[in-house]
Amino acid sequence: MGVTARRGGGPSARAGQRRVAAAQPVAGERAAGTGRREAAGPHEPESATTEPRGAGPLGAGPLGAGPLDPFLADPDVTDVLVNAPDEVWVERRGRLARTPVTFADEDAVRRLAVRLAAASGRRLDSAMPFADVLLDDGTRMHAVLAPTAVRGTCLSLRRPRRRPFTFDELVLAGTLSPTVAAVLHAVLHARLAVVVTGGTGTGKSTLLAALLGAVRPGERIVLVEDTAELAVSRPGLVRLEARPPNIEGAGEVTQRELVRQALRMRPDRLVVGEVRGPEVLDLLVALNTGHEGGLSTVHANDTAALPTRLEALAALAGLSRAAVHSHVAAALHAAVHLHRDVDGHRRVRAVGVFRRAPDGLVQVVPALVAPPPTGRRGAPRRGEGPVAAEGLPLLRSLLDARGVSLPGFLDAAAPAGSLP
Repeated sequence: MGVTARRGGGPSARAGQRRVAAAQPVAGERAAGTGRREAAGPHEPESATTEPRGAGPLGAGPLGAGPLDPFLADPDVTDVLVNAPDEVWVERRGRLARTPVTFADEDAVRRLAVRLAAASGRRLDSAMPFADVLLDDGTRMHAVLAPTAVRGTCLSLRRPRRRPFTFDELVLAGTLSPTVAAVLHAVLHARLAVVVTGGTGTGKSTLLAALLGAVRPGERIVLVEDTAELAVSRPGLVRLEARPPNIEGAGEVTQRELVRQALRMRPDRLVVGEVRGPEVLDLLVALNTGHEGGLSTVHANDTAALPTRLEALAALAGLSRAAVHSHVAAALHAAVHLHRDVDGHRRVRAVGVFRRAPDGLVQVVPALVAPPPTGRRGAPRRGEGPVAAEGLPLLRSLLDARGVSLPGFLDAAAPAGSLP
């Protein structure tokens, strides 16, 4: 079983406190289905068959989110977004749609946000008008209070997945091609250090969880997260979660400190859920000191922009440009970039390899790239494999040096040639 470092007190005690707090209703909320139907702009409106039914006052549902609870209980919904008291959206099967649900007023949304944050031991008030919170059922809530949120308090709720996707499931969903799945298996087996990149909502955490699920049994993984949200559970997993300062400004535990602590815990693999600050330096140093097979995610527009992104993050730790590229060249091996198509499907767009150029700077050279857009609405046709690129021989040599071979059809593939 994994060991989770959580905020304040034991997990059972905290869960009980959350349930008690979440059970306290907040008056003044309209029941679901009584709200107005309004034009949905460029997105599809919720149909009558997808309206939440039976939603009562806030606190009535299992999470205590009132009219939002039916959406949070819907397995097809991944995100619930409150933009204003009269504007609630959901993402269902990759498509964003406006719902007919409304709140009575701004104060009702604010009270809901404050109560859910407080139930998780987080501060949310005028002095600290935003919070990132992990709720009792695993839902991640990000809240911004008015007037910082100009139109009214904003809520972003992301539902957890109960278990990680497998590679086979991601292939069936079209996120991975069979070729990319085979390459990622080889990269994991060779214990190469991998960074998953992409924009918001492209599926970085989903792919990272699938990668962790594919790691061989028996390996001890230490996972560091700012907010514990990855859907992964396996023997040998140790989870560490950062903690913000309390109201007096004390008690903060940063991801950077947790990465340092993780090195003392005998990890076979060190994983940082998302690198977003100076902790990138500690991760790079760790991967340069014998901790192989590290994994992480980074927000980046594409693999080519990844070195610049890492450079900017490491600058927050006071590292010079030359030092950053020296660390990256020695620590990281491969990058996987995800993209979300206009139809809402998330797909791997490229697999790249880190390579140091003659000028000393690091580049990410594409080894596999998605085919040109030819499918519906500019997306690749489902099942269409990637194209071999100039970095494939370098990736092959990295794997060969560790006694791992690429699949036969890749061994025979020439750069820039099509793959099955």
